[in-house]
Amino acid sequence: MKTPITSILLVLLASFIGSFGAVFLKIGAAKLKGGLRYLFLNPALVAGVALFVLSSVAFVLGIRHGELTILYPLVSLSNLWTVLWSRIYFKEPLTGGKLMGLGLILSGAVCIGLGNR
Repeated sequence: MKTPITSILLVLLASFIGSFGAVFLKIGAAKLKGGLRYLFLNPALVAGVALFVLSSVAFVLGIRHGELTILYPLVSLSNLWTVLWSRIYFKEPLTGGKLMGLGLILSGAVCIGLGNR
């Protein structure tokens, strides 16, 4: 079974959307007051959950016609986006260890992708 490019793009889109979901969850969590009963009154948390649901829909559509062994590792690229958004929105440091970890993740995704040939 060959994995179509549309499946790859949908899974990459899912990882991108999911990384924004994490950002909104962090923003919402910082504003969470009064316990979990106020969860649905927190727009950032609701947006984060909605983005994760949307990400899941894109992922399901993506894996429908492709090889899971090729597509699932692409989800790990959400780590790349999350590090970028964390740096931009939360001013988290971009350390050598994080860069090395991202390099290993990207190398692994490329190696698995080459296994499709």
